Amino acid sequence: MPKTIFITGAGTGLGKGAALGLAKKGHKVTAAVEIISQVTPLREEAEAAGVDLEVIKLDVTDKKDQKIIEDYDYDVFVANAAIGEGGPISEIPVDRVREIYETNVFSTLENAQIAAKKFVEKKQGKIIFLSSIVGIVAMPYLGAYSSSKHAVEGIAKTMRAELKEHGVQVATINPGPFETGFNDRMFEEKWKWYDENENFTKLESIRETEKILDEQFDPEDMIRKMVEVIEADQHAFRTAHPQDTEDQMKDFEKKTWEDKV
Repeated sequence: MPKTIFITGAGTGLGKGAALGLAKKGHKVTAAVEIISQVTPLREEAEAAGVDLEVIKLDVTDKKDQKIIEDYDYDVFVANAAIGEGGPISEIPVDRVREIYETNVFSTLENAQIAAKKFVEKKQGKIIFLSSIVGIVAMPYLGAYSSSKHAVEGIAKTMRAELKEHGVQVATINPGPFETGFNDRMFEEKWKWYDENENFTKLESIRETEKILDEQFDPEDMIRKMVEVIEADQHAFRTAHPQDTEDQMKDFEKKTWEDKV
């Protein structure tokens, strides 16, 4: 049965792919993009694909834009919008971390609260938070982004417990590293402040972590999984994909309990 779906951060990457994929399946999708210059290209792409997709400008950190979320009626709210930055957590300027948290945590929570209130009134609905493998696995030199996704995990788990009695579903989707350009941009951001002659973190150590950029997966595979989960009536609370990502997350949590300092 077709659903009405509202998805943020749909101007690029996995969010954009999921919005188009869901529309192709016959769902009524509102794709919210961050900046006005993303609106027309996505509308044209949807038209070229022969699908009906509503595209609106919505910066999730803008209080005026957030009110748009109140004006729509939907069955599923997908909190997908996020930003990221690499670099050593021991040295990253905290103002840059605050900016990440403003989008990934505080604004994400504000948006989800709007959806939650609407769903509680209807006694049904589903909120999906786009988390990440690093919402569980704390990878070196991704601490700012990783810790924001750890916060999203805590919000999702708590909201799930609180909204269950109201008939509202809450879930997370945890992608591994997919080649959308997001991860590459995230690692590039550190060059705005990191200087190997000034910072104590060794450049070669950072470069070691950056090797994951050469091992990214085809985003179309993740997009198919997102569409499958978003449209489903019943599914797991956490969906990690691909299987290697799920295994890595489980192994990391187990190892954390066993590690000694």
